[in-house]
Amino acid sequence: MVSTRARLEALDTLRTSIRRYFKKQGLVEVQAPMACQFGTTDPALHSVAVELAGQRRYLQTSPEFALKRLLAQNSGDIYAFATAFRDDEVGQWHSPEFTLLEWYRLGFDHHQLMDDVEALIRHCWDEAPAIERISHADLYREITGVDSHASSLDQLKAAASQFGFCGDLDEHRGSWLDALWVAAIEPAIQTRALLVYDFTVEQAALARLGSVDGQPVAHRFELVIHGVELANGFWELTDAKEQARRFESDRSIRKDRGLEDVLPDSRLLGCLDQMPSCAGVALGFERLAAMILGYDQLASVQALAWEDA
Repeated sequence: MVSTRARLEALDTLRTSIRRYFKKQGLVEVQAPMACQFGTTDPALHSVAVELAGQRRYLQTSPEFALKRLLAQNSGDIYAFATAFRDDEVGQWHSPEFTLLEWYRLGFDHHQLMDDVEALIRHCWDEAPAIERISHADLYREITGVDSHASSLDQLKAAASQFGFCGDLDEHRGSWLDALWVAAIEPAIQTRALLVYDFTVEQAALARLGSVDGQPVAHRFELVIHGVELANGFWELTDAKEQARRFESDRSIRKDRGLEDVLPDSRLLGCLDQMPSCAGVALGFERLAAMILGYDQLASVQALAWEDA
């Protein structure tokens, strides 16, 4: 068994290596606030509310909104090691409290940021696997036979059923694409390392939209290694009106699912039009650390695991 000291030293070495990479690239490290006035509207995420100094605050699910506000203030390229909180499951690769490594590169699109992500991985992981790049459409077509962009809701339901999914979901295509991911794609990519890019428009979140061969797509990507999602990146949306529309769509979905309503972050919307063109990505630090150090669970690389905190 590796000693506590050796484990902590290995994590410290990894952080130092990452900081060295960003220093060479000209990024500045910032400390993002953890308790902010707004939570996330994302129906898949659940913010934790707390009372501090007589105010209701939300422990951040990501430093994203805070960092974007700094970008709008001409911060330039920045990154943060941020403690994040999500009222979510506890399991092999999940903890309600964890560390996100998040960074933004001005003038980058999502393909350039994928280059950056891969360069960082190579910089700090000597035995990193070869990483394939594949579009969302091609991956779904290869494994499930459906067109992730054009298939109807009924076709997605039928495909999910074919792969053994029997859950009861709402009437949103994004929900059934996620079900297909869990039922079909995740089991099929356990030995692969992938950068999956150009998601469906329903899964745009905070990414800008574009078109590939006449097909509308969301310019975002995920890094998935051996079935584990390590990073989620966007060519960032800088249109406040469009982002406000998406926030309202999130709230509608939350209402349909019986979830608590969450007000959109007005401070983010107020500065989004001033944010420079950029791409940003959030990477699960403990997930990456576990893979580099040869562990098979997130808890093994936390100083104290959730159950012991």
